[in-house]
Amino acid sequence: MDASSLYQNLALFAAFLLLYSQLAGRFESRLVSGPLLFMLVGWLLGPGGLELLSLSVESEGIKLLAELTLVVVLFTDAANTDWRVLTANRGLPVRLLLIGLPLTLIAGTLFGLLIYPELPLLELAILATLLAPTDAALGKAVVSNPAVPAPVREGLNQESGLNDGICVPVLLLLLALIAPTEQHQGTASLAITLLLEEIGIGVLVAWALARFTVYLLRQSTLHGWTLPLWRQLTLPGLALLCFALAQSLGGSGFIAAFVGGLLIGRRMGEHRHTYLESNEGYGELLSVLVWMVFGATVVPLLLSLDDWRPWCYALASLTLLRMVPVWIALWGTTLRPGLRLFIGWFGPRGLASIVFAVMVLQHTPPLEGLSPILSTVLCTIVLSVVLHGITANPWVKRLGGGA
Repeated sequence: MDASSLYQNLALFAAFLLLYSQLAGRFESRLVSGPLLFMLVGWLLGPGGLELLSLSVESEGIKLLAELTLVVVLFTDAANTDWRVLTANRGLPVRLLLIGLPLTLIAGTLFGLLIYPELPLLELAILATLLAPTDAALGKAVVSNPAVPAPVREGLNQESGLNDGICVPVLLLLLALIAPTEQHQGTASLAITLLLEEIGIGVLVAWALARFTVYLLRQSTLHGWTLPLWRQLTLPGLALLCFALAQSLGGSGFIAAFVGGLLIGRRMGEHRHTYLESNEGYGELLSVLVWMVFGATVVPLLLSLDDWRPWCYALASLTLLRMVPVWIALWGTTLRPGLRLFIGWFGPRGLASIVFAVMVLQHTPPLEGLSPILSTVLCTIVLSVVLHGITANPWVKRLGGGA
């Protein structure tokens, strides 16, 4: 990409940010969510539209952009957790993660046998794993809206924060079973090792860094070392450090970021809001970039897709393969049927699935069904952005009206 194209892209991004920053309330209170609008604008300005955006983004660049966005969003949502509500209703996220998530993985694998009977079972399990984690960023209109009952908000927030981290060792295990390495011999030992490394290291890193940050904050406040400007960078720095350190040590950076946000938010109490404002701004900025790039580079490719199967699987993934396991997981609770359907429907797919798809794309040797698997994942993400984007506000308003 030459300098002229680079500055033109930058000018388009900046112009959109300037306009949207002043009109966000009007758009997001209507039918169109932020990510849906960002994706549509990227598509309009990109090679499939007006051809004003000229992008040549490598897979590693897309992965890094999606990872950074996901980390900031996970950390911020976790730090904003209402611990009183979560403690009183902890059964909801536990059911969603321990019952709903495994059932979703099983259902996705079995449905894959119907749609892609030519693909190996392990690769169908990989496809189900790529689409199992829900997206905190796409679900923000729901988890941040006071019209949604607080237990439901916190339950969906905890689910989206932890299920991607839980799916990381599952995905690595499945990839390793396809091409076992010398370091991991045997299915049982492989599973145990990956789970301990990914989850255990992530939690330990988050715990240690959160405690250290609390100590630094106390010393800085006590001695008057802090400045208002630099104080806004404290929690973004902690979020990125949790992620990067856990990843470098062989753990799950996503679990580290989410758990780090939970711990620091609880220790800081109401003071956390002073520090979190910049996190939310960075998260929104990165979200604009990732969805505009996604719209410009991916949507034109999918519109020319002549295979019905990826779209069929995508629709099932957002409905039956998510909603039925959630309904089963919530069986026996006091939640009314309308809320169970609401929780089942609002499991949007986005950033985590993009990151996982790039991991699979970079895997050696390549999967036998790499092309249909990636097409299905991308179709699901696009369909999720559209369908969840246009249904979030109307359904939330119905909940607010007591429907």
